[in-house]
Formats: sequence, C-alpha cells, structure tokens
Amino acid sequence: MAAPNVAFPGRTTQDGNASKARNWLLKQVFRAIGPAPIRLAIETGGEYALPGSVPVATVRIPNLRTLAQMAVDPEIAFSEAFADGSVRVEGDLVRALEVVYDSLRSRGGYGWYGAWSNALLELFESNSLDGSRENIHRHYDLGNDFYRLWLDPQMVYTCAYFETPDATLEEAQRAKLDYVCRKLQLQPGESVVEAGCGWGAMALHMARHYGVRVQAFNISREQIEFARQRAKQEGLDGRVEYIEDDYRNIRGKHDVFVSIGMLEHVGRSQYARLGETVHRVLGDTGRGLIHSIGRSYRAPVSRWIRKRIFPGAYVPTLGEAMRILEPHGYAVWDVENLRPHYARTIEHWLARFDGARGVVSQMYDEQFERTWRLYLAGSIAGFRTGSLELFQILFAGPGCRHPFRETRASLYAPQAEDASSAGGRA
Repeated sequence: MAAPNVAFPGRTTQDGNASKARNWLLKQVFRAIGPAPIRLAIETGGEYALPGSVPVATVRIPNLRTLAQMAVDPEIAFSEAFADGSVRVEGDLVRALEVVYDSLRSRGGYGWYGAWSNALLELFESNSLDGSRENIHRHYDLGNDFYRLWLDPQMVYTCAYFETPDATLEEAQRAKLDYVCRKLQLQPGESVVEAGCGWGAMALHMARHYGVRVQAFNISREQIEFARQRAKQEGLDGRVEYIEDDYRNIRGKHDVFVSIGMLEHVGRSQYARLGETVHRVLGDTGRGLIHSIGRSYRAPVSRWIRKRIFPGAYVPTLGEAMRILEPHGYAVWDVENLRPHYARTIEHWLARFDGARGVVSQMYDEQFERTWRLYLAGSIAGFRTGSLELFQILFAGPGCRHPFRETRASLYAPQAEDASSAGGRA
C-alpha cells in the first residue's frame, strides 16, 4: 500500500529535518491504520488529516517519540499512551474508534508487526489449568466493589437482551437470563451444570424461576464468594451449588449444560477439552447453550486487550466454535446473533463507569481508569462495526428426545414466574 498524502491545515513554524521526519511518521501512521477520518495533532506543531476527509475527532500526540511508536505499532502505542494520559482524544472516543476499526478492516489489520506480536502472545499465554486461573484472577478478582460501580445489582457481566428500546439495564439483564432459560425449555427437577458462572445470577434465576438444580463452576474466588452469599441470603443454597473449580474438572451427569460468556477465556487450543467435558456430562441425550462473543472472520484478540484486560482471551468464529460440538455429533438447533444488544449493554456500562470515574481513580489510579474507559469504548465500537459478534448457540445430543419448539414464537412471551408460585417442583 502506498503511503497516503497528508493534508496540512495549519502551517508549522518548524522546518528542516525535524519537519521531514514528522511528516514521514504521520504518513506511516495513516499507512498502518488506513484512510480513517482522524486528525492527528502534534503538540510540537501542526495538525494533519487525509485530504478530503472530515475528521470525527482529534488525537493529540505529545511528541515525535510517541508518534514514532504509533507509526511502528499503532494499537499498543496509542492505547498505552491514552492510558497514561500523554495522548488525548478530543471528540467522541467511541466514534473515533469506530472509524479506525472500519479503516483497519478495509486494509486487513495492522500488518506484519501485529501478526508477529500476536504469535508471541499465543506462545507465552497459557490456558492450562494454572494459566487459566491466573488469567481469570487478573480480570475478575479486581474487587467486587469496582464492578458494583457500573454493572447492574445482580452483577451480570455479559450481553443483556433489550426487549424494548427503552428498557433499563436491569430489565434487559433479567430478560437475558430468562431468554436463555426459555431457549433451553428448562423443566422443574432437571439437573443443570453451568461452566463459568460469573457472580451467580444465571444459576439463581434458573433455580428460582424454573425449579431446576444447578451446579455452577468458576475459578474466580471473589465471584464464587459473592454468589454463595447471595444464594444463602435468598434461600436458594439448597438448589444451587457454587464450585470453585475449572470447567475441565466437571464430573457427573446432567440434563443441561450452560455457558454464558466463558468461551472467550477457554482458548482455541482447549476447544477439544471443552467438547470432551460437555460430552462427559451430557452424553448423547442432553442439551445445552453456549453464549459467547464471536467473529464473522478469524482474527486474534487485540494485543492490548490481552495485555491489560483479558489475558489468554480468544474470540472464535462460528466455525471454530463448532469444533466443540461436531466431534460428538451434537446438533445445532438454533444460532442467534445478539450483536446490537451487546453494543447497547456496554453503552449503559460506559455511562455508569463515566459517572464513577472519580471513584475508580481513587480506588486504583487515573491510568487504571483510562485503561478501562478505553476498553469499554473500544468494545462498543467493536460491536457497532461488526468487528465483534455475540452468538447464542443452542445444541442437543443425537439421542436427545426433548421436544424443541418448532417456531420461535414462545421465546417472545412474558418472562417466567417464580417456579414455586407457578407450581413447579424444585
């Protein structure tokens, strides 16, 4: 790809070798990110944009050193500099990231440096039993008080389901929990195993409203302790058991397997192990649902996200996710993409996070706050632009005789009542 021409709306007072170096570096940045309508402003002089573009935001860069780093590795250099406060974005941060994501997709990614760095991450980030525990600890054990600031009261940290455009986050998260249960057509008395249960809301909803018994597995100590306390407080600890253990150690026979937002942490190399676990607990007669961030094309997770937010993460395509199910003959009964719902979910999270920025900075520091703000903004942009999808996959074993619905009509019925008040049995 040839280096693009760069427009100079304002003349700089500098000239000579420094000016030539700056102009060359600016061209390399645009070569790396593609024709994004972004204005780059160098604090030492000059503002620059591509000819004919209408910039949606201005990125203020402090010096030539930072500009050079962005020319070599724009993803890491920009993200790290934004987090430490040396690079600032004037304008809508989410919109700025959207146009960059669109531009990157048009040119096929960040090139050789990004591919090489991702290969190193794949080599050194482990999703072994010990490695997964450390990866999960680094993200989910930051402190429940932190997540309380911007999640809903049930602490649901996965895509909500907005049945109406004006639904609140709380309403949409309750709707998501029930939507999953209706897809699975849970029956009173059934045994359910949940892999990666977060703060426990899904298991409690299944037990309370559908009369099932649940074993829920998680390797985040803070999440498990929160879930156990909540189950005890709500009188559901006799129907829901929270187990601090890895999904690969799940044993016993169950009617239903559920995984909400866990597949992203499994790692592509472990899909066969996950499939073996599913088959071990369901056999050929059970059914299940996997809810996961996905992609419509194969690509690595952002290196910066893996470095600062989600170590060991991988987001699969549908084809890659099928490696879990196909070796065991599981039939896929339904696939739904809830991508717009996840964009809206994170919009709610970011608004609440922004409202608590001062508290977050006091709890940790300003760099931590900017890191997480960039992560949330980038996630919204990813779902808006189609860099990320959200798949729900309903499946069943070859011997499953469960009478699945022939239409989706009943999925859009009102949410379930409490199983005890509806006559269900625990």
